Amino acid sequence: MTNHASRATSCPMVEWIISDGLTGHDEAVAFMEARVAAILAGEADECIWLVEHPPLYTAGTSAKPQDLLNPRFPVHATGRGGQYTYHGPGQRIVYVMLDLNKRGRDVRAFVGQLEAWVIAALAEFGVSSHISEGRVGVWVPRPDKPALFDGSAREDKIAAIGVKLRRWVSFHGISINVDPDLDHYDGIVPCGISGHGVTSLVDMGLPVGMADLDVALRHGFTSVFSQT
Repeated sequence: MTNHASRATSCPMVEWIISDGLTGHDEAVAFMEARVAAILAGEADECIWLVEHPPLYTAGTSAKPQDLLNPRFPVHATGRGGQYTYHGPGQRIVYVMLDLNKRGRDVRAFVGQLEAWVIAALAEFGVSSHISEGRVGVWVPRPDKPALFDGSAREDKIAAIGVKLRRWVSFHGISINVDPDLDHYDGIVPCGISGHGVTSLVDMGLPVGMADLDVALRHGFTSVFSQT
């Protein structure tokens, strides 16, 4: 576990941990590996872990070498689904260690719940977000920005989702942009998608802090996921 200050609270079956400061990626993976093993062994509750990382890129199982444009930050290969993405300060990472043996062994439904969870949390700030056919993650319309070259409306990505399952227990999870340095995305083609951009809550003009989002995530989790 990170040596930063952390705050843990419990609700039925699910432990919530919020780590202060920046948590290294390797440290996070080690914690998730151990927690998933403990969940599978019946020795630990499910867990939602909220962290921030120092600037880095991660490569999912579908990452294409040509999408790494400028490796200005460390690049971590990871077993989660998806392609390249960026993590850094000002971005809330939500690591999701849930037992799908108890929640229904349906990967597509699980990813749909993660998407619905993000959408519900963002709605608490008046943000209308959605998923888009053929584009992973959660998106927001940007009518304030010029249309794309083909005339289609511009949308920006505000949250990425990439999960891995081990014997139906999940790890990795979600990243939501609160106020990261969006220029740091220039080193990659985020999730292999070009044309559309990346945004954050603060970039959209919303005075939202990390603690505000954490509260909204708790509310959204309760509404989307069964606690029994």
